[in-house]
Amino acid sequence: MNRKTYLPKVDGIERKWHTIDANGKVLGRLAVEIAELLRGKKKVIYTNFIDCGDFVIVTNVQKMVLTGKKLEQKTHFSYSGYPGGTKFTAYSVMMDKQPEKVLMLAVKGMLPKNKLASKQLKRLKVYKGNEHKHSAQLTLPQSKEVAK
Repeated sequence: MNRKTYLPKVDGIERKWHTIDANGKVLGRLAVEIAELLRGKKKVIYTNFIDCGDFVIVTNVQKMVLTGKKLEQKTHFSYSGYPGGTKFTAYSVMMDKQPEKVLMLAVKGMLPKNKLASKQLKRLKVYKGNEHKHSAQLTLPQSKEVAK
């Protein structure tokens, strides 16, 4: 038997646009759903070392929910590289000022730690409100809305 493994061509991958409304959804479960779409894990042609994911638009991020006491207890750590340059930001502050960053950090943590992650993360479009500027892409016949 001569069986060959199918490898999708990078030029031939069809990328769809998905819209997700984050109103009332839990941060972690939403991030898992987005990471799967960005990586293309539910596609038949999925290969872990080839970028075959789709575009994802997330709206109403400010209405996203964190369960338990995470809003008060969870903090984001950043370091500037200089002595005394550590910053701890509470998620309650981050959700007020920049909820887009909270979702981006959660999705980034669920993507692989390699060169593909930055390519896949660029296809994620996050917006605070209900409005977004990608309506032209959604009117194409290949678009599909994710509803739950």
